[in-house]
Amino acid sequence: MNIGIYIYDQAEVLDFSGPFEVFTTASRVSSDKPFAVYLIAEKEGPVTARAGYRVIPDYTIATHPPLDVLVIVGGVHTDEMHKARVKTWISSQVAQVSLIATVCTGVFILASAQPDLLNRVTTHWEDQEDLQTTFPHLEVIKDVRWVDERRVVSSGGISAGIDMSLYLVSRLHSLELAEKTARQMEYRWEKNP
Repeated sequence: MNIGIYIYDQAEVLDFSGPFEVFTTASRVSSDKPFAVYLIAEKEGPVTARAGYRVIPDYTIATHPPLDVLVIVGGVHTDEMHKARVKTWISSQVAQVSLIATVCTGVFILASAQPDLLNRVTTHWEDQEDLQTTFPHLEVIKDVRWVDERRVVSSGGISAGIDMSLYLVSRLHSLELAEKTARQMEYRWEKNP
């Protein structure tokens, strides 16, 4: 299963590193190697995430292999929300992938590209009011780690993306693999209340 994680300048480091670690660790500890994970950016060259953390994406939005799952991460997302090329690409992926996940403010980017796709969502606690104001048709759920609307799964901020990714491993593969992955990472998986 191909998982593409969309990153951009000023993306939150743990928003993409956390899910990347979860899915790659799951493949490492599983005999059937269920996930191939790729970092994808709008264009070639390094991406400078928060605090100057430089990352070389595996692919661009024009060159990546077919995806099964798209993860859109958060960070300083306002420019990404208005990039026509990125929004067009996200819309094309919505038509192709089986699942879309957002971490933190990545939900703003998805909502800008595909507003009718979303109903119930969550994001970082600090951005929930802004999300509700910007997209009044959305039901913004508070005090949860993630919201699963079957086709779209959104998570709260930063470390909640790890919890959501472990949940996705359980959903896409098995609870056993998700728990084995959390143990391998020495991570205390916080599930929804």
